[in-house]
Amino acid sequence: MPRGDEHHGDGGGGGAVVVPLDLGYFVRPADEAGLPYPRVEPAVAYLVRHPDGLLLFDTGIGAGAPEADARYRPRRRSLTGALAAVGVRTGEIDLVVNCHLHFDHCGGNPLFPGVPIVVQRAELAAARAGGYTIDALVGFPGAVYEEIDGERVLWPGVRVLPTPGHTEGHQSLLVETGPGGPVLLAGQAYDFASEYTAAVLAARAAADGVAAPLPPYRPWIGRITGLAPRRVHFAHDHAVWEPSHG
Repeated sequence: MPRGDEHHGDGGGGGAVVVPLDLGYFVRPADEAGLPYPRVEPAVAYLVRHPDGLLLFDTGIGAGAPEADARYRPRRRSLTGALAAVGVRTGEIDLVVNCHLHFDHCGGNPLFPGVPIVVQRAELAAARAGGYTIDALVGFPGAVYEEIDGERVLWPGVRVLPTPGHTEGHQSLLVETGPGGPVLLAGQAYDFASEYTAAVLAARAAADGVAAPLPPYRPWIGRITGLAPRRVHFAHDHAVWEPSHG
């Protein structure tokens, strides 16, 4: 299996290596961003190089829906090209994991007929019900889904964690990358590193007995912080969360 240059990713020390893949960007309209102006957001996928194979977490912005293109004005970067830049062909991918099945996260899935796609059962049901995503990105010829409910160890040191909120079936991926602790691929569990920071601190304040009112946070935050990730990566933010020390 090609290992590539570990300086391009997050890992080493005998564990897996996580390599971010820039797959372009889109413009989130002001009414969705909650701002008086639109916001430009990246679309970031992640290649996981593991002794058991190559895993792809998310696959970029899908095409085929003119109304979505008009609303979000995406600028796509080819997934095939992004993988080639780190020495990988699409035919070498052994497993795909989507954080969820909105069109900006599963756009490259049709490139992987016959490759298992790991998805929460509730997420796949929502996508198949229609009006949720670009249908051709879900029901493409050769699509093979591995439906799970909750947590699942995929390979040694690679664990799916349910992180509902953005969607009911949203999931994240915890990857052991050697000494120092695991790396969490959070997808869109939170949009930005700063939002994740705020949630972690809100949970800490609640645990410390700080009086209400406190901001809300998602109930799985305790599970994630208990696993002590040393870095958290996001689908729509180039910033990376790291814990403070001292």
